[in-house]
Amino acid sequence: MTQIGFVGLGKMGGNMVHRIRRDSEHEVVAFDFDEKAVKQAVKNGAAGAGTLKDLVKQLQAPRIVWIMVPAGEPTQQTVEKLAKLLDRGDMIVDGGNSKWSDDKARAAELKTPGIDYVDVGVSGGVWGLEVGYCMMVGGPPKAVKRLSPILDVLAPETTEQSQAAIGPRGWLRFGPSGAGHYVKMVHNGVEYGLMQAYAEGFDLFDKCEYKLDNAKIAHLWGQGSVVRSWLCELTARAFEADGNDLGSLEGYTADSGEGRWTIEDATAHDVPTPVITASLYARFRSRGNGDFADRMLAALRNQFGGHAVKSAPAKAAATPVARAATRGKGR
Repeated sequence: MTQIGFVGLGKMGGNMVHRIRRDSEHEVVAFDFDEKAVKQAVKNGAAGAGTLKDLVKQLQAPRIVWIMVPAGEPTQQTVEKLAKLLDRGDMIVDGGNSKWSDDKARAAELKTPGIDYVDVGVSGGVWGLEVGYCMMVGGPPKAVKRLSPILDVLAPETTEQSQAAIGPRGWLRFGPSGAGHYVKMVHNGVEYGLMQAYAEGFDLFDKCEYKLDNAKIAHLWGQGSVVRSWLCELTARAFEADGNDLGSLEGYTADSGEGRWTIEDATAHDVPTPVITASLYARFRSRGNGDFADRMLAALRNQFGGHAVKSAPAKAAATPVARAATRGKGR
């Protein structure tokens, strides 16, 4: 039996705590600034903590604390606070979407106090509670081995054809701290490209001369097609939930950073990534970015060729509050 602390009980963190308690005898101490999230974790079998200090106090040494908070400053601050509370031989696990270079820096900083640092790239989203989480791990071998009972519960069973390569559960250590999030970063870059390809294909169906049922196409493609995938299954669900034209949704797509980091690293290594890059740019355009460039193209075409341009519809003057809200959108 392993004891672990969990910091961050959002959609994924909360579900991971639930899966651990539901499917094993491992003990979990859970903390979040949202008291309702802590109460839900307690309902699911975890022990609740009111502060980070309280969480650490409830854990037996050597301690394991798993962080599931937003990447960047929130994660950095949490690691720094925990480092002051933990002892030599304890472990911090970052299961969020941190940049791999941040992991390397944190691991180096934690060497002096003797705290192990393990990074886990987690894929599975809100479905992980039922089907399990695919996890890409980086960190010291001994630390990862100590964490493995928790990873085994969170991960799904592997398919028969994959067991010889990666073992019975869907997680794998790839190297020292940073390696896990590096593999997850590229995973998300590939995901961008796959999503964009599906989006463009179904956009063509929407514009073609035939009256096609997009949900049925997605379902059909899942039956032995070369392009079958879990994303294709989710495509079918999306059309069934929101209609053939997805009319209830706004065409605005955010990004959490991994696609940008993938392209940055690819550029540094002279690796061409046209599909991933184009898919990231498509997300930028979905937020209204590129509108000025479109107007510029129309103006130039009119200037050199006399081609007709369309006048923009008159817009009501935006209030200062409305303008401020527009500037902040998507950041």
